[in-house]
Amino acid sequence: MTERSSHTVEATAIPEERPHSPYLPPRWFVRTAWVLHRALYRATGGRRGLWPPKSGKWGTMRLVTVGRRSGKDREAIVAYFEDGPNLVTMAMNGWAEGEPAWWLNLQAQPDVTVELKGTASRAVRGRVAEGEERERLWQTWRSYTDGLDGYATRRTETAVIVLEPRPVEGAGGDRSLAEAQ
Repeated sequence: MTERSSHTVEATAIPEERPHSPYLPPRWFVRTAWVLHRALYRATGGRRGLWPPKSGKWGTMRLVTVGRRSGKDREAIVAYFEDGPNLVTMAMNGWAEGEPAWWLNLQAQPDVTVELKGTASRAVRGRVAEGEERERLWQTWRSYTDGLDGYATRRTETAVIVLEPRPVEGAGGDRSLAEAQ
């Protein structure tokens, strides 16, 4: 005879599911892609490497900051979308730990310039989005990027950056750089 044992099943709470971290290529590959992207932009005189945002897709812009230690111009090509007159990007460092150098530079000197596809440089001032504004802008990024929350689990909270038009000195104080040119 076989003996049967009775089992009782206890109810356990199912832990809240966190977004799955998607695959990312090795760091050397990401950094090489950045270098090649900037090289393409320079080699073509800016004709390639930047694109405007389209319905359901972010664009790319050239962001020029001032190095916080060197005082020299530093450039990065970053993703963005438009929110009224503002440009919105994320300080994501290729989803690796640590803040991207351009964001550290922008925090030290928030007045920077950007170049968009087919337009003159624009003078902007950067700031971090917070609270409800950050949530609204994050939702917009989420609509552009599948798995955004999964990528964001790889690091501390990703700063959402708002680049607001700023007046150009010597241009009457009420014109942006694009309007002054």
